[in-house]
Amino acid sequence: MLRLAPAALLSVLLLPVGAGMVATLLPAFGYLPALGGSALSLQPWRELLAWPGLPTSLVLTIGTGLAATVLSLASALALAIAARRARVLRPVQAAIAPVLATPHAALAIGFAFLVAPSGWIARLVSPGLTGWQVPPDIATVQDPWGAALVLGLCLKEAPYLLLMTLAALAQVEAPATLRVAAALGYGPWRAWLLVVLPRVWPQLRLPVMAVLTFSLSVVDVPLVLGPSNPPTLAVQIVRWFADPDLSRWFPAGAGAVLLSAVVLAALLGLRVIEAVVARLGRAWGRSGERGGGGADGLASAVGILLIGTSVAAILVLALWSFARSWRFPDALPQAWGLGTWQAQLPGLAGTAGVTVALAVAATIIALLLAVACLENERRIGHPAGRAMALLYLPLLVPQVAFLFGMQILLVWLSLDGGALALVWAHLVFVLPYVFLSLADPWRALDARLLRSAACLGAPPWRVLLRVTLPLLARPLLAAAAVGFAVSAGLYLPTLFAGAGRVATLTTEAVTLSSGGDRRVVAATALLQAALPVLAYALAVGLPSWRARRRRGLALAA
Repeated sequence: MLRLAPAALLSVLLLPVGAGMVATLLPAFGYLPALGGSALSLQPWRELLAWPGLPTSLVLTIGTGLAATVLSLASALALAIAARRARVLRPVQAAIAPVLATPHAALAIGFAFLVAPSGWIARLVSPGLTGWQVPPDIATVQDPWGAALVLGLCLKEAPYLLLMTLAALAQVEAPATLRVAAALGYGPWRAWLLVVLPRVWPQLRLPVMAVLTFSLSVVDVPLVLGPSNPPTLAVQIVRWFADPDLSRWFPAGAGAVLLSAVVLAALLGLRVIEAVVARLGRAWGRSGERGGGGADGLASAVGILLIGTSVAAILVLALWSFARSWRFPDALPQAWGLGTWQAQLPGLAGTAGVTVALAVAATIIALLLAVACLENERRIGHPAGRAMALLYLPLLVPQVAFLFGMQILLVWLSLDGGALALVWAHLVFVLPYVFLSLADPWRALDARLLRSAACLGAPPWRVLLRVTLPLLARPLLAAAAVGFAVSAGLYLPTLFAGAGRVATLTTEAVTLSSGGDRRVVAATALLQAALPVLAYALAVGLPSWRARRRRGLALAA
């Protein structure tokens, strides 16, 4: 039965992604019989090219996507180099956990409340340092250059890449390598870039590609922080798909294909840049230059700024959610109260229930499939074939490139707007992250423990249930927390699979952010952020509680 697990896993992913891409590609060339498109044509492309905002939107999309990726990667690498010392590493690891758990939309809303003309930063320095008695007429959010969008993406992506870098460092014996380089006269930064980075880059390549794809095609963060006229290409495509005039689906399909081409070109460009940098790095290494003490202080300052800004973004959400009255330029609310929570909690409770139910269902299914695949690997004695690389396809394809087509598939199957459709759509994105989180710990488990159990007469299923799973309780809980956080933060899959009829905390927060009461927006975003943080806290706390309980029982005996 386990032999079917890889095929089942890939089917769950590739059917919606593959069918969705085909169903998006056909309208891009005029074929959608339900809307009168019975023959292939280039008319959708003519309509797309006739849109006046296309050049600006393309430049904005490419510029912000590339800038966010480069800035996130540079920040993550600088922090990883500075974190080679234990006194820096421990606080960094502790600080990035809540940031990683916070969904993109909640962090973006908090960042907007922080840097807006009437945001908390302006309030803290006004009127004493600025003289402002009213909010200044400065575009610090939704600016035409996309600067706020780039910074908002970096707040979330830099900690993610830092976590991936630290995980990769644990597998390459970086401290020993750096000690050898130091003995040869190389400073820590030069040694890290010349010797350590080439060894960890193969493991960083996929996360960087995923960040690049996400930054170029994300929708919810640009809706909060990005310019609106014209918006990024992904946002405009979603607007066309949501237009009451269904004929707009044709240029939307063409736009989705164009965005896919942009992402593909960016990924290919990344490989070219990788080859060029590797060549330059080898030449730099052959030059024999020593030194390179680096700038640990600057890297630490970058880390403090990133993490401090993220924490401040969450804090300002809490302040607004409990504020009764907060006029500019007061640094803190004039009056506090629970009125917002009392008024909104009945509605938010139902929305939170839907969010939790979707996340739990998708995470449980993802865990079952991942465990089945990894256990099958162990029993057959070798890793899965190259076909399993397709597992990461949803992370490298723009969501708008297949979710619209997936919606057409769900309509054809009469599943759109239902629980099955929503769980399936979430599973497409949850499963890769759960598998990635669980694969290394599972493969690293000492096989001698399992053979010992088998020698005592335990059948394979009993070895799995009584030995493997208990030993991997921490990685399983961590993978579950990651899956829950991914599902809780999904915006576009919920919008398309739910046919706009199902509300989660993410869809509500993004919708309200366009012009609702700040107190209501803050309460919604804060609750959205709290659920994944709670999941991470349980993943960390339950194994520790279980270990303490066992020690207590042993002492009592």
